[in-house]
Amino acid sequence: MIEKRPFDTLGGADHGWLKAKHHFAFAEYFDPARVHFGALRVWNDDEIAPESGFPPHPHANMEIITYVRKGAITHQDSLGNKGRTGAGDVQVMSAGTGIRHAEYNLEKETTTLFQIWIVPTKDGGAPSWGAKPFPKDDRSGKFVTLASGFPEDTDALQIRTDARVLGATLKAGDVIDYPLGAARKGYLVPAAGAVEVNGVRIDARDGAAISNEASLKIKALEDAEVVMVDAA
Repeated sequence: MIEKRPFDTLGGADHGWLKAKHHFAFAEYFDPARVHFGALRVWNDDEIAPESGFPPHPHANMEIITYVRKGAITHQDSLGNKGRTGAGDVQVMSAGTGIRHAEYNLEKETTTLFQIWIVPTKDGGAPSWGAKPFPKDDRSGKFVTLASGFPEDTDALQIRTDARVLGATLKAGDVIDYPLGAARKGYLVPAAGAVEVNGVRIDARDGAAISNEASLKIKALEDAEVVMVDAA
């Protein structure tokens, strides 16, 4: 089953410096049918104004993945980590027993990103942060695993959950076959462009909630950039 969630039906908020769309219940937006999707708890589509951002705030027991689409985000946290993650790259924060962090757009342009939260397999553990560049050429026409809780995914950023975060850039007409497995759940969002997922059209920034599908055929209807979570 593939449930299309059009971008204009998503919850959201406009704080001036932050324009956010929520694929799942978040902050003041609540939809009992969209609280989570398996272990996937949050998928926010954020636009952050230049020279603004999220001031220090706490998290615990959550895997938080940030996929930057345009601009850059600068991270700092209570462990002393600092780093800038640019467009097409990914950062991961395992909140573990607790961490405070801030995320700022220090650029002269608006930063757009996906912020994805996945529930960890178990609570606790020391908090951690990491970031990695993923050049688009490396994922042209295929999925590359950006973050993973599976030990065999040695090139990906590590997360503490039974899930993968994947990215791909596609030319119009490109097709990806992905063996999801009927017992797994997939959530796919085109960062740009339109695709078909098993024949269902998904436009830019729409969500596709996928369940009971053993395999996926993802066809680019136009040049596209796609992010997907494969979770339990």
